[in-house]
Amino acid sequence: MAANSGVIAAPAVAGRESTKTQIRGSSLLLGGRFLSMAVNFVIQVLIVRYLSKTDYGAFAYALAIVTLAESVAILGLDRAAGRFLPIYDEQKQTGRVLGTIALVIGTIVSLGLTLVLLVFGLQGVLSGAVVGDEQAMTLLLIMIVLGPIQALDHLLIGIFAVYANARAIFFRKYVLGPGLRLAVVLLLVLGEAGVSFLAAGYVFAGALGVAIYSGILVRTLRERDVLTRANLRGISIPFREIFSFAGPLLAIDLVFVMMNTTDAILLEHFRSAAEVAEFRVVRPAAHLNLLVMSSFALLFTPIAARLFARKDRDGIRDLYWQTATWIAVLTFPIFALTFALAEPVTVGLFEERYRDSAVYLSLLAVGYYFNASLGFNGLTLRVFGLVRYIVVISLVTAGFNLAINLMLIPRYGAVGAAIGTCLTLVLHNVLKQAGLRRGTGIGAFERRTLRVYLVIAGGAAALFAVQRALDPGMIFALVLALGVSAVVVALTRTSLRIGETFPELLRFRILKWVFR
Repeated sequence: MAANSGVIAAPAVAGRESTKTQIRGSSLLLGGRFLSMAVNFVIQVLIVRYLSKTDYGAFAYALAIVTLAESVAILGLDRAAGRFLPIYDEQKQTGRVLGTIALVIGTIVSLGLTLVLLVFGLQGVLSGAVVGDEQAMTLLLIMIVLGPIQALDHLLIGIFAVYANARAIFFRKYVLGPGLRLAVVLLLVLGEAGVSFLAAGYVFAGALGVAIYSGILVRTLRERDVLTRANLRGISIPFREIFSFAGPLLAIDLVFVMMNTTDAILLEHFRSAAEVAEFRVVRPAAHLNLLVMSSFALLFTPIAARLFARKDRDGIRDLYWQTATWIAVLTFPIFALTFALAEPVTVGLFEERYRDSAVYLSLLAVGYYFNASLGFNGLTLRVFGLVRYIVVISLVTAGFNLAINLMLIPRYGAVGAAIGTCLTLVLHNVLKQAGLRRGTGIGAFERRTLRVYLVIAGGAAALFAVQRALDPGMIFALVLALGVSAVVVALTRTSLRIGETFPELLRFRILKWVFR
């Protein structure tokens, strides 16, 4: 009996260790995200304050189309690579590992070049009929090449996460990339250049980052003996497996593309570039609610895929809910600022002329935080191979988003776009959460997380009430958000298992008393 208990306990211990590895590595990446966030906020504020509303609106419009091009070029291949590469590596199928890498990179480069040629070839048709603003069309022609560049960059980071340590990802993703963009913006301001210089600079910075990262990845594969364990004859390209999984995932990307682009396209068509600017100026701030989630995502998929390959469902369940709890708590300070304290934050960052954008920020923050606080429901469904379900709910959500934007934007403008995006995010995540229990055995909700979510809801409500009563300035808003966030962490520290995840903290008497 004791022997059997040991056999049963071993996978549980391994699962807990995988969860610990995920959270520790992701915490380093989260630190990088905060560094990157600070740099990107400086970039955003400098651009908004330097450019006119019309120029910034045209630039934001071009960036929205770049997001569309990136999603089409990547074709869901980053998700396929994130699922299959860890499994092939766990099974020592080196030939398939190299074949997968060659296949996904070659496909993205080919699709990217095709998209760029199409835009240049159809510029006469697009100008006027689709893109009403001449400046926006000019910037689009400059920046369209950034779509496949960003797709390739995103793929390389996903491949890198399978083999490299978190420190290497930290440098490339959170130091080098933002640093290059900041250099471009500083040159823009100091040189008193125009918005076309900014567009070209973004393209150059993206291409340089991909070139550097490619070299680092090749070196890493050599150090891990991936390149030396297989010869050219041993390389096997799992074409059918990759594309049968990745092809349908384009529907998933369609949801995010529509949420990120249709609002800008419809606002520019029915309203003006200035209203695009008012809506898009706060989108990066609202998107910060996905900051912690995206940092944890890099390591979640490879670890979950390895647990799936070992058939350790209890390990995946613990990984899922523990990660969701950490994301919900660590994201709360951002949610507090972007939802309950949106007005002082918006005015403090972007000046009085963007005060009306505070309402859009609050609505977007609700949608993005709802997305983050439920954890990696979509990634977990993909790890279990439930592609058909994901495709169906993604198409339903995409149709809903288009319909509600067409209904609200012509009449209500930017506030209609914010409402449509918020409702789309909520609907999509409710549908994903509903599929968890039926397809993976992970409950749609767990009682052990109830205390965490109740504490978070109470903290957000208290801050919102203070904002309505006192109308604080930005500095006071920051102090309030930090104070309530500290209370949230204190009340949820047991659920986070901080002492277990970071035992080195217990060496310090004060931290030991706090976290235990």
